[in-house]
Amino acid sequence: MAPIPGSGLAKGLAVTLRTMTRKSVTEQYPDAQPELPPRTRGVIGLFEENCTVCMLCARECPDWCIYIDSHKETVPPAAPGGRERSRNVLDRFAIDFSLCMYCGICIEVCPFDALFWSPEFEYAETDIRELTHERDKLREWMWTVPAPPALDPAAEEPKEIAAARKTAEKLAAAQAQPTEPEPAVPTEPEGGES
Repeated sequence: MAPIPGSGLAKGLAVTLRTMTRKSVTEQYPDAQPELPPRTRGVIGLFEENCTVCMLCARECPDWCIYIDSHKETVPPAAPGGRERSRNVLDRFAIDFSLCMYCGICIEVCPFDALFWSPEFEYAETDIRELTHERDKLREWMWTVPAPPALDPAAEEPKEIAAARKTAEKLAAAQAQPTEPEPAVPTEPEGGES
């Protein structure tokens, strides 16, 4: 059976007429802020205290848009007779958001939870050089990172917390038990027997 000539055009016009009669649902963006999901990928925030300068984020970044500089510092021994240790100190941490493709690999590979997604998306600049955010600016984005979602109350307790709770209960039970005084040992008088 051959299609009726012009039926496709009639169907298209019917869709157009139906759409024309509906109310528009356009959000007027600058005047009304959009309602974003809580874990939106907007900008990356840096929690500097957790960064150990392991460089995993910079090495795994497919765009090479993370710049990290550091130097080594010698830490004196904690106890007398101990040996000195060296640690990395962060000098520069910058992300070039003009190159970033917001894949989130840097956040996923960070073993110390130093990088987080912020839902903020209004950081446009007139100069492309201003899109390279140094560590001070990245630190400011941390204030906009939402709290993590609450744990499921029906979820199984993590093994680490269960082990810590058992240890604490054993310690509390050991401290709660009254200690029995040791039996007195009879002593012989000095100077021998008379």
